[in-house]
Amino acid sequence: MFLKLIRRVNLYPPYLGMGISVSAVSPDFTRFEVQLKARWYNRNLFGTHFGGSLYSMADPFYVFIVMMNFGSGYVVWDKAAGIDFLRPAKGTILGVFEIGRQRLEEMRAEVDRDGRSVFRFETDLKDEAGQAVARVRKDVHVRVKDRTRPRASATGPA
Repeated sequence: MFLKLIRRVNLYPPYLGMGISVSAVSPDFTRFEVQLKARWYNRNLFGTHFGGSLYSMADPFYVFIVMMNFGSGYVVWDKAAGIDFLRPAKGTILGVFEIGRQRLEEMRAEVDRDGRSVFRFETDLKDEAGQAVARVRKDVHVRVKDRTRPRASATGPA
C-alpha cells in the first residue's frame, strides 16, 4: 500500500506542475528525500523558486513517516506548519525528512501512554551548494484510534 502511495506522490498533479518529486525513500520508511527542480513555469517574478512550492515539497512527509511506521491503529494529522525563507532559492532544492527509529519508538510510547500527542519536526531545504534556503516546521498530531470521544449524532448528543 505505501509503495503505491509513494509512486502516486510523484504523479500527483500539483507536484508534477511544481517540479517536485520524491528522489529516495529508505526501506523502513523513516527517511524521504524530495527535490524541487527549477523550471521556467515554477519561478516567481524574481526568477527564484515560488515560496508555495518550497512549502509544498515539505508538506506531507513527516505525516507519511509517522503513518507508515505506526500502522493502522493510530490517526496521524498535520496540526500546524511554518516556513522561514532564509535566502533566494535557485536551481534544484533538496529536502530530507527523517525520523530516527529510536525517536519513533519514543513517540509511540508517549502516544500509547497518553492517548495522543503533538510532535514538532524541523528541516532545512537546501540548494545544490548545500546552503539552507528555507526552514520548515511541522507539528504532527498522533492519537490512538480506539481512544476517540463519542460522536454526537445528527439529532443530538450521543
